[in-house]
Amino acid sequence: MPKRVAVTDESDSGRNRRFHDNVTGEDMSRAEFVRRIESGGYPNYHVRRVHDVKTPVSNPDGSENNNLG
Repeated sequence: MPKRVAVTDESDSGRNRRFHDNVTGEDMSRAEFVRRIESGGYPNYHVRRVHDVKTPVSNPDGSENNNLG
């Protein structure tokens, strides 16, 4: 089964900037994805602050093969 959300763009430093929802077909910016996670739209994801920037991350489930990336 494909990942629900895939990263489609990242900065030179490796920060994920754009995301694609493989179920709905929607593309999202990092800020939009963060808002949707915080509003409960993506229950298998959460938000962390990395260098004071809200960053979407997938919830751990014991598999290294299905992280955002």
